[in-house]
Amino acid sequence: MRSERLTFALRNNQLALPDGGEILALRPRGGDDLSMLPKARLTVQQSMRPDYDDFSARGYHVVAKRPASRFAAVLVCVPRAKAEARALLAEAAAATGPNGLIIVDGQKNDGIDSLLRDLRQRFTVSEPVSKAHGKLFSFTPQDDLMLDWAAKPQIIDGGFQTLPGVFSADGPDAGSVLLAAALPEKLGARVIDLGAGWGYLARAILTRPSVKELHLVEAEEIALDCARINITDPRAQFHWADATRFKLDRGVDAVVCNPPFHTARDPDPALGAAFIQSAARLLAPHGTLWMVANRHLPYEKTLAPLFRDVEEIGRDPRFRITRAARPTRP
Repeated sequence: MRSERLTFALRNNQLALPDGGEILALRPRGGDDLSMLPKARLTVQQSMRPDYDDFSARGYHVVAKRPASRFAAVLVCVPRAKAEARALLAEAAAATGPNGLIIVDGQKNDGIDSLLRDLRQRFTVSEPVSKAHGKLFSFTPQDDLMLDWAAKPQIIDGGFQTLPGVFSADGPDAGSVLLAAALPEKLGARVIDLGAGWGYLARAILTRPSVKELHLVEAEEIALDCARINITDPRAQFHWADATRFKLDRGVDAVVCNPPFHTARDPDPALGAAFIQSAARLLAPHGTLWMVANRHLPYEKTLAPLFRDVEEIGRDPRFRITRAARPTRP
């Protein structure tokens, strides 16, 4: 979809890239085709580990955080969250300076029309290219670098710090709250918080006196940076990693998990199943998975062949908590 709009705009002279200078692509998704952009001049910024790894494997220059250098042009790949989209545009303006070119691309169901209306109140915006259920347009920031749109940390209940775009930025997810209350006093010495986010479950885990070592595994580096601020306990170790591929030197006593079940905006129960498979692999033979998930998700078929003991230990109208112990081995 993104490639169709970019290719169409470039071929039909509705978009002209600068003849020289570096180009930055902010937050394209893994699998996006950027081949119409000059690869030798292109830097991809992506803080989500699986997408970062995808671009790296395809030979792109990829960074997790935006470099301090200036770019001749920036492509902003619009996310669904409005606050995050605005923050990315403020980043783009800072990265290009007042005379650089900012290219904005996004889907209609991610709010591109609303964003276009907002930008037209501040800038002279090119005629949009409407194609493949989305829009692409460009502008130069001139003297307005959109500092009022920049990402600002917020402090939520419990004293946690979050940033726009991280999961459940306005407060802890209801499923995580339910799971935190259900965790036993004795979790074991070595524990993994798989998909740790900004650290809500990690703080609950670290109140258990048996825990000597906690590994926070999170694919979104922005969320992990928040977790580093929120969790200062020396027992905590932080890993920017794809939870489905993460490895340790030996098995752990417990894995605590509120697995995601969306890929971008699309429901994807297979992602949660991959988290369960990873948990079984990371646990020691005596280990236990403590998991919360939406009640409608069919994870029983994934859990049954991977664990000898599986039981539901709690639920509410939306979520259920599962204890799965003693992972099987091939």
